Formats: sequence, C-alpha cells, structure tokens
Amino acid sequence: MLDEQKREDIKEFGRGMINDLKDEIQILPIIGQIEGHEILPPQTKTTKYEHVIPQLISIEENSQTKGLLIILNTVGGDVEAGLAIAEMIRSLSKVTVSLVIGGGHSIGVPLATSSDYSFISPSATMIVHPVRMNGMIIGVHQTFEYFNKIQDRVNEFIIRTSNIKREKLKSLMSKTDELLNDVGTMLVGKEAVDVGLINEVGGVSSALAKLHQLINEQNK
Repeated sequence: MLDEQKREDIKEFGRGMINDLKDEIQILPIIGQIEGHEILPPQTKTTKYEHVIPQLISIEENSQTKGLLIILNTVGGDVEAGLAIAEMIRSLSKVTVSLVIGGGHSIGVPLATSSDYSFISPSATMIVHPVRMNGMIIGVHQTFEYFNKIQDRVNEFIIRTSNIKREKLKSLMSKTDELLNDVGTMLVGKEAVDVGLINEVGGVSSALAKLHQLINEQNK
C-alpha cells in the first residue's frame, strides 16, 4: 500500500517520490490550467507554479538527473506564471523534451516550445491566440500598451524557442474564421509541425528515445 506521503505527492504534484530524484530521467506533467497569483476554484484541474518551480530547481541541482520529459495537456492559464515556468525550463542545463498529448493551448504554446526538442501526438491540438484578460480593466491607452508588451514577451519567447517565423505567428493569432467567438488558430498534430511550432509528431516512445539520444550526445 502507498504510504501517506506518497499519496499526498500524487495528489498534489501528479507523481510519487517528489523528493527522491534518483532516476536519470524525471517527468514533469503540466496539466489542466496554469495557476498563478490567484487561486482557482477547487473543481478546476490545475498546475500550480509554486509547485513546479521547486521541482525544476531540484532537477537542476541533482547530479543524477540527466534529462527532463515535460508532458503537456493544458488549456493555458496565468500568462505570467506560464511564461516564468517556460523560461525556467529553457534555462535548465539538463536535456529537455516536451510532448503535447492532449492540448497545448494559449500559454501552453511557449511551455511546449521551451524544451530542447518538442513532440505532439497526432490528435493533440494547440490553440494560438492573443493575450486576453478576464474581469474589469481600465479603458485607457496605457492598458492597450500593457497588453501589447505582454503579447510581445510571449511572441518573442515562442520565436526564440521554435522554428516559426514572426509573420506566421502573427497571422495565426489574428485569424477570425477558425475559432467560435474568438480570434486565433487551432493546430492539430502535424499542422503544428508544419508551421514550425513543434519539431516532430510522436508519442511517449518517440519522446523518450529522443531524450536518451540527446543525453548521450551531451555526455560525449
């Protein structure tokens, strides 16, 4: 039977033995909605950035860990938190591979491209759309400029960490005929590869094989 600590780790982090980093490859699941500075309702499946950050630090500090596999199935969420996690993943010295298995929407796009190499399963989707905000905002010019700066930060990260061209990314974000009552584009499987967001179509075995290959290349 699982002891209380293992059950709590699985409940909170989606994995067991969160502090026992003895394996060469570690797994980081990013699922549901990215929770940032505001606590989401208890019925919402979330990935909390205050949980992910110490995990990434532990992985970076552990000499036995050689690679990280990021499993993504997210609808997006807090832009600041998601971008912070993406920047941390990108700055790791360990080899990183990402796999989008269900969805990598909104801020999930830079999370997917943050790794050294990225995969998407054939039926998985990625939604590229402009930054938006819920709730009341102040209707002044400065608010518009604030949104522009946030969007520029997200765009620059995606362009820096993938093979997509700036003009193509902007055109995908500005489409008005793809999403119901929204602006943006949904990309399914190979479409995300064709536009340069993701490196390859594949699944768990492909992602792990690539991770082992990159680890071996790094060790030479």
